[in-house]
Amino acid sequence: MPPTQAESVIRSIIREIGQECAAHGEIVSETLIAFMVKAVVLDPSNGFNMDRTLMKSDVQNLVKLCMTRLLDTKNPSLDTIKMQVYFDMNYTNRVEFLEEHHRVLESRLGSVTREITDNRACAKEELESLYRKIISYVLLRSGLGSPTDIKTVREVTAALQSIFPQAELGTFLTLSKKDKERQLKELTMIVTGIRLFNRDCGKGGEGIDDLPAVLHVAIPATMQHIDYQLETARSQVYRYTAILEKAANDPHMRAELQPYMLKEALYNIRQYEVFLQIILSDIITGAQEVEMMTKQLGAHLEQLKMTIKSKTAVLSNLFTHIQPFLGAHELYFPERAMQRHLNGATVKTDVCRMKEHMEDRVNVADFRKLEWLFPETTANFDKLLIQYRGFCAYTFAATDGLLLPGNPAIGILKYKEKYYTFNSKDAAYSFAENPEHYIDIVREKAKKKIQS
Repeated sequence: MPPTQAESVIRSIIREIGQECAAHGEIVSETLIAFMVKAVVLDPSNGFNMDRTLMKSDVQNLVKLCMTRLLDTKNPSLDTIKMQVYFDMNYTNRVEFLEEHHRVLESRLGSVTREITDNRACAKEELESLYRKIISYVLLRSGLGSPTDIKTVREVTAALQSIFPQAELGTFLTLSKKDKERQLKELTMIVTGIRLFNRDCGKGGEGIDDLPAVLHVAIPATMQHIDYQLETARSQVYRYTAILEKAANDPHMRAELQPYMLKEALYNIRQYEVFLQIILSDIITGAQEVEMMTKQLGAHLEQLKMTIKSKTAVLSNLFTHIQPFLGAHELYFPERAMQRHLNGATVKTDVCRMKEHMEDRVNVADFRKLEWLFPETTANFDKLLIQYRGFCAYTFAATDGLLLPGNPAIGILKYKEKYYTFNSKDAAYSFAENPEHYIDIVREKAKKKIQS
């Protein structure tokens, strides 16, 4: 099937599923439907052949399978998928965010920039109008104050006149379009520097918020809130894990508990934990950048004061949007039921599990053809990119999907340029006997667990 025809068929399937969901009272985004369609097709247990054209019966089966999963609102698996789709659609790292900000800024300044660079002013009134446009441009590009605030406009005008008086417009108009654009940006930086200096001296800075002071309060408050959410999520993870471990040795408990659903809930809360860690990491990086830039700004301002002797007058509330996707926990695992199942079980934290095997390390001599890494012999040991988000691959494969954190202190296995950790020495040895076998198991489980 030609690519254009295949795309048309996929769009048609997505549209049909969306209409069917709406008919059942569920409004589902096309992005989520597309994700589900891809996941269902890739799941080998569904029997779709990627090498042949989909028949009508295949399409009907695909729609039916997708509908079943999308309408199963009580399954934590669907919430996990929704969380992943939402995060992927809304999360951007710092570099991408700044690039998008600059792109939007240039787009908004486009019309003002053209009005200035294409201007052919000659008369006095026309030159005054052009100068006012340049003032507006400087304010808009700097983002420090509103062009409609009289005091701010007066301050910017005074600063601009000190370095670029209106009498120099004649020379400006003779420049090429590219040189005009370059000079406008330079004027903005200089005027912004003058205003920041004046503000620091207490002699100006109209409309400029004290951003460092705002961030000094906002960043710690945000980090504290996310730390609390992380602590709560991890507490739930430890309890779920303890129940699953207990149920593994109790057939009667397994029959009553439905471990499958509890594992889906565990995957859900672990995914939430991962997203919170990503957000927290970005906030910490942002806080470090703010601290560094604040110090640099302070140093530059002090240097300026010394030079002229004081004579001159972006994280996060994403987590709040991903919290609603945890709704199935209380429905399927209410606190009273949790306490009953926890009776006799030992709830362990991730740190506690690691401490249990801290001294139980892999003996390198037992593996002649495999490479093991340890903190005392490996540079940047703590920065290695561990597979499966640091969870033990052997445990996940051997226990039908239980998530236990790997312990790097036991030894990190380097296999085909990828790194793996394990929750115990026994798990490490078992995995090392046949890495491909367990990697294949994890891969197949991931295909079936589309939220993994």
